[in-house]
Formats: sequence, structure tokens, C-alpha cells
Amino acid sequence: MSSNDHDHDHDATAPDPAQGWFKILDGDELPEGRVKTVTCGRRSLCMTRHQGKYGALDNKCPHQGGPLGEGSIENGLLRCPWHGWDYDPISGKAPGYDDGVETFPVEVRDDGVYVQLEEEQAHTRTVSDLMAESLVNWGVRQVFGMVGHSNLGLADAMRRQEQAGKLQYIGIRHEGAAAFAVSAYGKLTGRPAACLSIAGPGATNLLTGLWDANVDRAPALALTGQVDTQVLGPGAFQEIDLTAAFGKVAQWSQPVLATSKHAELVNLACKSAILNRGVAHLIFPDEVQTLPAAEDARAGSAQGRMTSRGIEPPPEAVAAALDKIRAAKRPLIIVGHGARFDMDAVEAFADRLGAPVITTFKGKGLISDHHSLAGGVLGRSGTPIASWCMNESDLLIVLGASFSNHTGITPKLATIQVDYDPMILGKFHAVDVPVWGEIGATLKILHEQLPQGTGAEDQRPLIAERWQIWRREKKRRRADEGDNGLNSATIFEELSSAIPEDAIIAVDVGNNTYSFGRYFECARQAVLMSGYLGSIGFSLPAAMGAWAATQEEDSPFHGRPVVSVSGDGGFGQYMAELTTAVKYGMNITHVLLNNNELGKISKEQRAGNWQAWQTSLHNPDFSKYAELCGAKGIRVSDKSELAAALAQALAHPGPALVEILSDPVLI
Repeated sequence: MSSNDHDHDHDATAPDPAQGWFKILDGDELPEGRVKTVTCGRRSLCMTRHQGKYGALDNKCPHQGGPLGEGSIENGLLRCPWHGWDYDPISGKAPGYDDGVETFPVEVRDDGVYVQLEEEQAHTRTVSDLMAESLVNWGVRQVFGMVGHSNLGLADAMRRQEQAGKLQYIGIRHEGAAAFAVSAYGKLTGRPAACLSIAGPGATNLLTGLWDANVDRAPALALTGQVDTQVLGPGAFQEIDLTAAFGKVAQWSQPVLATSKHAELVNLACKSAILNRGVAHLIFPDEVQTLPAAEDARAGSAQGRMTSRGIEPPPEAVAAALDKIRAAKRPLIIVGHGARFDMDAVEAFADRLGAPVITTFKGKGLISDHHSLAGGVLGRSGTPIASWCMNESDLLIVLGASFSNHTGITPKLATIQVDYDPMILGKFHAVDVPVWGEIGATLKILHEQLPQGTGAEDQRPLIAERWQIWRREKKRRRADEGDNGLNSATIFEELSSAIPEDAIIAVDVGNNTYSFGRYFECARQAVLMSGYLGSIGFSLPAAMGAWAATQEEDSPFHGRPVVSVSGDGGFGQYMAELTTAVKYGMNITHVLLNNNELGKISKEQRAGNWQAWQTSLHNPDFSKYAELCGAKGIRVSDKSELAAALAQALAHPGPALVEILSDPVLI
């Protein structure tokens, strides 16, 4: 009776002094009548033993590519496991036919079985190599993805770039996590990273995270495998019309064909992602990936392709804005995520006016809550300080915000809106002065042209008073006791004290995130969230994307700590990615508020006079789960334990998880 033996590939030793001979097997490793897959360099072999002889065959069946090392010897013949074709296990010939499998010389020596192989040919630069080089030239440093059968040629090109030290590849457990990581990286740095997937389900798994990048205007690249072009159309295995599937999520999407200008495709993809601040998508049919690149093909780059984005506003818009500012007694500056790279100019302008600066939720942390002009977050996730500032204002100066209904910027006050995207100006209602221009360039002009005395009131004393009132209220809430865990005011007070001032914080959605917006006081931390999409599960993959940015030595984020905050519902979406964090040694501290419930949904059901239904969760002990994954896990059930647990987790040099049993009502 015969059987196969392919649980593990066998890696050959280095060649002996006789040129080209490699030790493949130990003497008794392969029993009579068995077959085994072994690897030697990049060559995969099917080793056989039949009637006392050893055979070394190419592992790939010439018909459908089936792995012969997973076959078996039946009636003296090696049978392909995919389609049942038979070959002589020693000679590789197919009985009764002219075809067969390539074989290699075998010698049995005292210390084992040796096979003679030709010296590997020098690598031929491929289309994928050319395109990977072009991505690196454009500054793409991070790739998150999953290697699979329809992207192997492209993956090998990525491997070469990683070995050369030009990019970092992070293999995730679910493609959705790759897309969220890329989205967060783009939000944080303003530069695109890439997510890699196979055709079919791998590509569709990217869509949620890419929609997050799309609606929050984050540059991102999607690189998806595709089935061979020769079988595209009738419905091959894992064939999906990826151009259609990516639809509006990708503002630029193109297939990579044999006749394409391959470096130029990368130029256009990167330029689109950066300048349009969105998703660019390249589709790689399987057979195109390994085509030889033209000998004289030069990799693409950004040189001569990019322009300064410091667009100055039209003079008439500047004049109209100045008129409004000169007349205002209590101007208010509202900052959205779109102003994140211009905050020095915003703070200087606010100081000139003595005007409060409040933010949208996506803009939380852009100005320190300890700044004398900071008024916190406006809207559903906000503070009463911000809403008071707006209610007392006579002019709104809105910078890089899109007037989301969750933010609640009033349409009843005179408004100046500044944005780089003219379609955002007056998007939901008419504004008094729409100003098209980059925020930094616009504020510089306004600052220069403002008179020394604008007549505006210095509102610092009023802001300080409102902070005192709010902090007294937060102290009262910290005293609230429940039977189901810690209250949110206490949790986020401790987090405000514990998290380093230069940390990058990725937050999820749900009550935990509303409480973060309400209670956490930012110093100079950078905050990442799924803004317009509001997708559950964002925080841990986003923290992975942020961590990747901290590994870049020339990045302003280099070496900064990374913290992720979620509820139990959000963590459950991508909890397997904790193993990814362990694999790559990511120094991420995840703070998990566990209330065994989708608490925000329960609250919405009750608010709508529905019965709370199907929002309870069955959870493991997440701290023990973290330990099983190889991370540090700590569980907190009493507020007296919280400070020490956070300190211990933040001091841990690798991934750590602090599970806090939290009250679903005291939020």
C-alpha cells in the first residue's frame, strides 16, 4: 500500500564540493512506496522511493500544475493528486504518452540522498519588479497584505524590495485589517501605504477599509491580484470584475496589462492617491506579474510630476473674510481633520484674535486641551465647553471641516469656511464667505493683512472658566458607582494621566469612543479614527498602521508610542490581528473596555422606544486571550487597579492589552 508524506517541506542543505549536488533527504527519511515534497532554493521537487530506488521529479504536473509531492504511488505509478494522471515514479515518463515530468540525477550516499540541480539562473527583472521599484521611488514604504496564489509574482517583487531595505511588508490575518492600517497610515502621515490582496475574496475584503480612506480623504493604494487574462470573463475560480467591485471607492483604478506602460501606471496611481487624497487601485492579472520588463525600462518617480499644494485663495475671498473678521467681537475657530498639517498657522492666527479653537471629533487632539484657547470637541462626542463657545460666538471661522451632522456646526451664525476642496465649500448649506485655498497659505495671508487691533475680545478668561466648570462636573461623574464595572469618566481620567503626551491614539466606535471624545484631555497626542464611515473594528488595525509610521527613522512620528482604544465589540472584529502585532514586535498598548454588550446600540434601541435586543456579547477573558497570543494581558475589575495596570502595559516593550470591565450605562 502506498501513501503520501507531505506535512512539512524539507529544506536542502548547502551543496557539497561536487558542483550542483544537494543533500535532499536523510538515509531513512523516505520509506518505500512513499512520496515527499522537498525544496532546494527556489526549486520544489517531488522525491519518490519505489522498489528500492529514489526518484527526483519536478513537483509541478505539466498539465494543471498539480503538486506531485502530494500524490501517491498506486500500482507502481505516481498519480497526480489533482487530475489523476500517472507517471513513472523514477523516470517521470507517462506510460503510453510522449509527455512526462522533468527529472534530476539522484545519488544515495552514506549520509543521505543527494540530487544534482543546475545552478539557478540569475533573476530576470519583471514587470512586478519595475512597478515595485516605482512605488518605492514615490515614497511608498509600507505594504500590508496577504500573499496568495494570484499575487505571487508581485509578492516576490515586494520581497526583493524588503530585502533591499526599501520597504516594510506586514502580513496580516484579514485583508480588511490591511486596508484599515493603510487608511490610518494615510491619515497620520499624508502619504500612501499599500494594501496587497489576491483576486476575488481577498480583494473584496479590502473594501471596508478603503471606503474609510475614501470618505476621510486619506491617500491609499490597493494592489490586487487577478486571474489570468486568458480565462477572464467566463467566470474562472475567484474571478470578480474588480474594476466594477471597487466602483466609487477607488477614484482611480486600472488593470496592469502586458502592453501597459508599467512604470507610468504607478506614476498615475501614486499621483492620484496623493493629490486627490483618496484610493488608487492597480489590478495585476496573474500571468502579467512575471513578464520580463523591457531591458531599458526605467522605474517611475515623483520627479517632475508633483506641484506645490500651497494654493492661495482668490483676493476677493480674502477681502470678504477680512471684512467679517474685523467686525467680529467673538470670533470662533472650528478646526476639522483637514487642518491637521497646518496647526502652527491655526494657533498663531487664534492667538492674534484671542479666539477659542474648538475641533470636530475627527480633529480631536489637533490642539492641546491645555492650550489657553482650546475649547475641546464640538458635537455628539464633545464637551459643553465647545458648544458654549459656539453659542456665544458671532463669527465662525471653519478650517478643514465638512459640517457633518454629528458635529452640529450651526448654520445660523456668520461663517467663513476655508478648504482645499471647492466641493466641500457650502456643501450642506450656504456660507457667508467660502474660501478656496490651502489652510496654511490662507491663514498666512489673513494674518499678514489683519490690522493690529481687530476689536475682538480676548476670550481666554472665559474659556478657562468653562474648563473649571466642566472639570468639576467630570469629578462628580467619577464618583458614580455601578454594579457592572468602572465608569467612563474614571477610565478616561486615568488614561489622560497615563498615556504619554507624544502618543498616537487609534480609537474605535461606540460608547467607548463617545466617552473618549468627552472625557479624555489631549496634550499633544495624535488621534486616529474612522470618521465619516464610523466603522467598528478600526482601532487595532489603525494602530498597526500608525506603528509602521513610527518605524521610519526620518518620520516625525519615529519612536512615538502607539495606543489603541476599543470596546469589546470593536476588538472582536479583528482580534486575530493581535497575533500580527506579536509576530512583528509591535509596541502597541490596546485598552479594551469590556461591558459584554454593544452598548451604543442598546442605548439607541432604548432611545427609539424599542426593546434592547441582540446586543449582548459572549466574551472570553480577553487578558488571557492576549497571553495566549504571546502579548501581555492584564484584567482590571476595580478602579484601584487601573493606574498600575496602564503603567505596566505602557512600559511593556511589545504588544499589551488592558481589559477593563466597564459599566455600559455610566458613559
